[in-house]
Amino acid sequence: METGPAIFAAAVFLLFGAALLAWTGARVRHRAPVAEGVRPVVAVPLAVLAGGTALALGVWCLARL
Repeated sequence: METGPAIFAAAVFLLFGAALLAWTGARVRHRAPVAEGVRPVVAVPLAVLAGGTALALGVWCLARL
């Protein structure tokens, strides 16, 4: 993998994952719905899983350098 695109992809994944986890945490802390029309029991774990997956992909991209 070329260095430039790998760094860009890692930055995008890391920023998206961190933002999604922060947003989900803020919504849960304020007892606001994470996803409109979806039960929190389903929405919160899926959002955390998506954020964690994005962070893992960002770390993986950086590890491939």
